[in-house]
Amino acid sequence: MKLSGLVHLLGFRPRPRTYGHEIRRFDLPKDGRVEYAQWLHPRETPKTIAQASVDELRTFLKPGDVCLDIGAHTGDSTIPIALAVGTSGCVLALEPNPFVFPVLEKNAQLNAEKARIVALMFAATPEDGQCEFEYSDSGFCNGGRHLGISKWRHGHAFPLTVQGRNLASYLSEQHPHLLPKLAYLKVDAEGYDLTILTTLAGLIAKYRPYIKAEVYAHADQTARERLLQFFLGQGYVVRKVEDEGHYRGQAVGAADLMRWRHFDVFCTPAEKP
Repeated sequence: MKLSGLVHLLGFRPRPRTYGHEIRRFDLPKDGRVEYAQWLHPRETPKTIAQASVDELRTFLKPGDVCLDIGAHTGDSTIPIALAVGTSGCVLALEPNPFVFPVLEKNAQLNAEKARIVALMFAATPEDGQCEFEYSDSGFCNGGRHLGISKWRHGHAFPLTVQGRNLASYLSEQHPHLLPKLAYLKVDAEGYDLTILTTLAGLIAKYRPYIKAEVYAHADQTARERLLQFFLGQGYVVRKVEDEGHYRGQAVGAADLMRWRHFDVFCTPAEKP
């Protein structure tokens, strides 16, 4: 850990900072011109919207499908999903961080002739109410809810109170017409993934969406085994994501969980290809 990080964890933190965005344009071979609002936070890496990512999503998604992007951040993962399902489909993108949410909201407005994105500023939590996330800097670029992980391990020293909602209840109340079309669920929540997935277990069992989830860098063997067992218990085949153009990598078993410090898994219902 850097000395500055230690100082921040001890409580000596600079004031919060906000950053704007700039519009970048990508010309995709099949989908044409796509615009993306790049967050100008100095720790945010430049993002690219690539045709290969959209093509990979289209191997299991079709126009009209409904998808959930939980932990959408700026929307760089949301836009390819939305392109894959088109304007007849929909992506509900959750991002509780008010410092980055305006950028996600902007990306939800762009490319309206090709994609439909609904940006939602709340976290998926077991119960409705406020909760505390932790971030790595005063601009709140990278972070999440790190329950059960020591701050000295995850190193995120900047607390942020955000709004949480039970997503299953919210969807049933606000978007019941979308649920039968639920085809894909992406979760990227810094080790909080299993808690989120557990709250959605009923929807997963009923609608059988494809799922992409994060295996967090600071998750120990036990936490990783619990995540794997959740998917196996739901009747899913679990594979390692090789990259954004290749989701179906090698099968992941209990003996593989500590082979990589941080990785994503792509989970397919056993009854689907």
